Amino acid sequence: MEFTEVIKGRRSIRKYQEKPIDENVLKEIAALAAYAPSWKNVQPTSYIAVTDAGTKAKIAESCGRAYEFNGKTTGRAAAVVAVVTKKGISGFEKDGSFSTSKEDRWEVFDAGIAAQTFCLAAYEKGVGTCIIGIFDEAEIKDILGLSDEYGIAALIAAGYPEKEPAMPPRKEVDELIKIV
Repeated sequence: MEFTEVIKGRRSIRKYQEKPIDENVLKEIAALAAYAPSWKNVQPTSYIAVTDAGTKAKIAESCGRAYEFNGKTTGRAAAVVAVVTKKGISGFEKDGSFSTSKEDRWEVFDAGIAAQTFCLAAYEKGVGTCIIGIFDEAEIKDILGLSDEYGIAALIAAGYPEKEPAMPPRKEVDELIKIV
């Protein structure tokens, strides 16, 4: 698949076939996502891919309490992937001070780049994804057994698409860039 096709073809998928994602495919996707850039190459992002039906159901229930539609999306997915960040390393100097006025917000920026890279890699492998942003982070961390040194920037629902949605309208290039 050509790079331009990946960029233009990837959509948020919310309905999936009842077909599991092979562990090796998930590992291949994560291996490609490892190439996402990060602050001073600290690579703060990792992934927890949940395929166990019971654990997925707990996550879907939690997501549904935060936003009903997200509960439905995660409940239908073959895997729910937690985008995990190690706190306190992205946007910081070695002495612990902030490097820029953005302070610790670089952590979320790095996680966003990593999540998008994960989703593009998944699309190239035929796996549809939807980035989920509304969820109870404390509850999901508890479900996954994560300590306070980690955060969850997003969840990614993943599975083989039930259907390919049409591309929504895009802004014209002159609305997107001003060259001075």
